[in-house]
Amino acid sequence: MIYLTRKEHFNAAHKLYNSKWSKEKNEAVFGKCANENWHGHNYTLYVTVKGEVGEETGYVCDAKKLSLIINDKVLEKVDHRNLNLDVDFMKGKICSTENLAIGIWEQLAPHIKEVKLHCVKLYETERIYVEYFGK
Repeated sequence: MIYLTRKEHFNAAHKLYNSKWSKEKNEAVFGKCANENWHGHNYTLYVTVKGEVGEETGYVCDAKKLSLIINDKVLEKVDHRNLNLDVDFMKGKICSTENLAIGIWEQLAPHIKEVKLHCVKLYETERIYVEYFGK
């Protein structure tokens, strides 16, 4: 088994807000991240797939095809967008980095067929990231 990781970047705005809570409770729990005027991040996304090295190609998968899937199914939807308002797969969810990573996994998994999706790692900042390995 070998692992291949593709690194991508995107920029997006969001706010952390639970619609079941008051404004005061949201601010108490989420602090500045509950700002009504949103805030943004320069996200770094790592998508890791795993499989066996192909005898005819010498690689686990075509990295260009993987890049096209990531671009089509994720980056086109999230880059320079408001995650709370513009991104269909985040509708009705708290737009945390955790939920975003799960949403990205769900967008990619059905389209990665020749190998297995292993991990979605999403950096919100240099110091904070999440990893999701599926259910």
